[in-house]
Amino acid sequence: MPVVGLDRVELARLPGRLSADPVPSGLGEDYAVRVVRVPAGPRTPHLHPHSDEVTYVVSGSGNAWEGDRCTPVGAGDLIIVPRGTAHATVATGHEDLVLLCFFPRPDLAENLVELDAPLRT
Repeated sequence: MPVVGLDRVELARLPGRLSADPVPSGLGEDYAVRVVRVPAGPRTPHLHPHSDEVTYVVSGSGNAWEGDRCTPVGAGDLIIVPRGTAHATVATGHEDLVLLCFFPRPDLAENLVELDAPLRT
């Protein structure tokens, strides 16, 4: 059973966030998992056309935007985003918002559409 420390994942820059795939090679053929670190500040939404997204808030606080609706979130909250729904999670505190995102499809590169607007805070 692999155990992956969040301090050992390599984060790549995406619009408004840093993201990493913590699942070791050879696993994750039927799903995708991302560790996401969101610094304070506005960001644009994105969507996943082929699957829902389930996100667990590991630490920090912020706003979860789904379309035009905003819900405050914090550590311990679970966010469920239906497929095809424009969404963004924005950090509002003094620390980064750290998220663990699960997708029931392994092909996240083909399941991510970055949107140009509107800017969310």
